[in-house]
Formats: sequence, structure tokens, C-alpha cells
Amino acid sequence: MIAAAEARTGTLQGTVMFTDIVGFTEFTALRGDDDALRLLALQERIVQQEIAGAGARIVKELGDGLMLWFDDVCAAIEAGLRMQERFEHEAMESDAPLWVRIGVHYGAPTRRGSDLIGHDVNVASRIMDLAGSGEVLASEAAVVSADERLPHVHFERLGPMVMKGIPQPINLYRCERG
Repeated sequence: MIAAAEARTGTLQGTVMFTDIVGFTEFTALRGDDDALRLLALQERIVQQEIAGAGARIVKELGDGLMLWFDDVCAAIEAGLRMQERFEHEAMESDAPLWVRIGVHYGAPTRRGSDLIGHDVNVASRIMDLAGSGEVLASEAAVVSADERLPHVHFERLGPMVMKGIPQPINLYRCERG
């Protein structure tokens, strides 16, 4: 069993994204598990639609959030912005308060079977923790890797941020349609 898992390890170069539904615990307490399950299904449906054909996949579900992998950083940032537009539309058009925060980081995580682990995964998760409702935050590594290939996206520099468990501050940027 261990040999099979070891055979599926290795380093990948690309982008890790985390999503998290803001206020999900309170929503579940007030509305119940059935509505919570519907909200999770709505988030996953939107994410699946927005990553289709983008060289991306959902790595795993994490309670009310998702961990995603993108081969291309530009596809990740574009998908994150499209997701936020769709989430906002759904929140306004229905009683589904789909307020989501997104964190994006470019790096070289380690593959462990179908999962991803390592420092770059941890950084992406911590970036998501700092994002506000409706925001897409990206690391400097992601913005530099995008390398002017997203002229219609504005990257607002937020500066170096200290994150729990991450030894060095990471420069973060808010991604917005420009």
C-alpha cells in the first residue's frame, strides 16, 4: 500500500486555489443542514462550470470550501474572478448567501496520490484566510507568474502579510477586473 502511494508522488508546478464560504457555520445553525447541503452543491456546481476546460480540477472538499489545482496561473485568476461574479449573482438572485473568499498561490506543491501537500498548499490556504467576502487574493508569486498576460485584471498591492505558520511575510494582491 505504501509503495503505491509513493509511486504517485512528485512535484508539480502550477497554482493552488482555496475557496471558503463566509458565514457558513452561522448559516447552517440558522437554516439547517438541508439548506447547507444545497449551498455547498451550488458552490461546487458553479466552480465545476467555471473550471471546465481550464486545465483545472477540484483536489478535495474541505467542509464549506474547496481546494483546486490549475496548470496555469492565468486560468486560476480568471476562474476565481468569474466564480466571484457568479457567486455574487446567485446571492443577489436567490436566498443563497453565497459569499466566498478565494486565495491563489503559484508554486510547486507535492503530489500525494490525488492530493497535494506542502508549503505552497499551506500558503494558498493562509491567503484564502486573509481574503474578505467576495475577494480574490493572490500571492506575489502568482501575480509575477501571470507576467502581464492578464491586461484586463488589476492587481492592487496589499503589501507583505504575516500568516500563521508561514515563516516569512508574503506580498499579497487583490485581483479585480480592470
